[in-house]
Order: sequence, then structure tokens, then C-alpha cells
Amino acid sequence: MSVFAHLVEQLADLLRPLFHASAAAAAIVLFTALVRLLVHPLSRAAARGQRARAELQPKVAELRKKHRENPEKLQKAILELHKEEKVSPLSGCLPSLLQLPAFFLLYHLFSSSTVGGERNGLLAHELFAAPLGGRWADALGHGGVFGAAGLVYLGLFVVVAAVATFNYRRTKQMMAKNPVAVGGGDGEQMPGLAAVNKVTPFMSFFTLVSVAVVPLAAALYVVTSTAWSAVERAALYR
Repeated sequence: MSVFAHLVEQLADLLRPLFHASAAAAAIVLFTALVRLLVHPLSRAAARGQRARAELQPKVAELRKKHRENPEKLQKAILELHKEEKVSPLSGCLPSLLQLPAFFLLYHLFSSSTVGGERNGLLAHELFAAPLGGRWADALGHGGVFGAAGLVYLGLFVVVAAVATFNYRRTKQMMAKNPVAVGGGDGEQMPGLAAVNKVTPFMSFFTLVSVAVVPLAAALYVVTSTAWSAVERAALYR
């Protein structure tokens, strides 16, 4: 973790002429963008996978008709079809999973008072008036919702809510246009995915909870990554 802390400090030093006291926050945003660039090829592969699954729907429809009285056989047949066509029904999850280590690194870095046996100097950095190691509860206790730090969190909540609303509307539109391709309705019933698809349109709103409870540095990662995902998916899934 000390190596990661050193990386953030170096990025902050590079950005300080532009962002001054908020240079560390800008470094986290830049780090997030770099992570998303690294996993972008996987996101493109996931988009191709979704298009491939959509192309399989005529065959899936035939399987549903053939095995309508035997759900277990239907699920097995659908899995075998995906295997034969080399299409993974879970390929879209991989980009998100690969981002988790970076999130947890930031979470632990800005939750620790020491790094490598020395005082964690990153905790002294701020985004405007809000400490990067602080949480929303801390901001509420020092100035309230409309205090200097509280306003920083309100700004993040507005951004997250806007992105979540955009994602919600777009996901609902996609499920309405092609419910089978996204696993909705009475279409393709992959094992374990039916329940997930019911809550999928609301997933982005859960980000509000994350922003409220994690250190501000980790919240910046979440907000930046969520906004990136919205733009990326809008471009890849046109």
C-alpha cells in the first residue's frame, strides 16, 4: 500500500500547479480514469458479447418452445448453446470485478492513519473543504448539510443521482426494446440471473449509499467510475 500511496502523492505533485490544494483529489480522478482505460478493452468485449447473445435469440426461442415443460432441461440447453457459440452470459461482469482491487486500495489507504509505519500524509489533503479521509457523517458533524464540507458531498450526490437516473432510463429502454437480450421478461432464463435483472435498473442508485459511507477519496473513485461507465455504455451499446 505504501507504493500506491507514493503513486498518488506523485500524481498530486504533478497536478498541484493546476489544482492547488485539491491536487490529491484530482490525482484520484486521474487514477480512476487510467484504471478505466485499462479495462476498456474488456468493456468492448462485453458489448460484443451482448450483441452476440442477441443474435442467438432465434435459437433460444426454439429451445424454449422445445423444452417449455422442462425448465431444467431448458437451462441446460441454453448453457450448452452459449458454450457452443463461445458466448459467455457473464462476460459483462468482468470489467466491474477487475476494478474492485483499485477501489479497496483507495478505501484502505484513506482509512489508515499510518502507511509503511509512518503517518499517512494523504489524510491531510482535501477536496475544497472536505478531507479526503473523511466521510459524510464527519461533514454533517462539522457544519451540517450546508456546511463547507457538506456542500462537497451534496455536489457528489447530485452527480451520482444524475448518472443513476440516466442509467435507469437507459436500462429500462433497453429491456423494453429487447427484454430477451438483457435477460428480462419471459425470455432467456439463465440460472441465477433472473433476480439480478429485476434490480439491474436500480443498481446505479446504490452508489449514493457508497458515497455516503466510504472515505471521500474512495467516493471520488466511485463517482468517477460510475460517470465513466454511463458514457462508455452509451457509446458501446448504441
